[in-house]
Amino acid sequence: MKLEKSFYTRPDVVQIAQDLLGKHLYTNHDGILTGGIIVETEAYAGIGDKACHAHMNRRTQRTEIMYHEGGVAYVYLVYGIYNLFNIITNVEGRADAVLVRAIEPVEGIEEMLLRRNMAAIKPNLTAGPGVMSIALGIDRKHYGTSLTGDTIWIEDRGMEVPAEGMAIGPRIGIDYAGDDALLPWRFWLKGNKWVSGKK
Repeated sequence: MKLEKSFYTRPDVVQIAQDLLGKHLYTNHDGILTGGIIVETEAYAGIGDKACHAHMNRRTQRTEIMYHEGGVAYVYLVYGIYNLFNIITNVEGRADAVLVRAIEPVEGIEEMLLRRNMAAIKPNLTAGPGVMSIALGIDRKHYGTSLTGDTIWIEDRGMEVPAEGMAIGPRIGIDYAGDDALLPWRFWLKGNKWVSGKK
């Protein structure tokens, strides 16, 4: 079942980041379906979070989509190479977001291998937000894309993640955020080989 807008517009971005674990993320580009199970996420809590692009109500051409109502994609470039896929949450004006860091590939694996120029399936196919976006064909043209449409969407396939099956820790690569860098807002499936970064 495709997640509806009401899933994304809830007020607690940390809860949403946890709830996304075990959901299936899909893309459909020119009839080519690719996707997999979300195994790692990070929460970013709007204007009060020093790690968030919208901290202190920062509004730029890049961040403007963050202030929209939840249920749209925020895609931005890092290191001049990688496009990172984020999900805007909460109501209009709050600028909360969830970064999807990794998926376990399920659908369209051959196409993902082609996009990643890989000959065999390995965890680095989709373990990490930059390579995941390449595998799924997500780039900045998907900035602002509705997640309730037919290009990028998330489904609930009934996978339950028990509390003991979820690991929690600080987010990655945000040392500039001071005390906020220590917040336990990164979530991943314990023991899953497709998780990026520190396990």
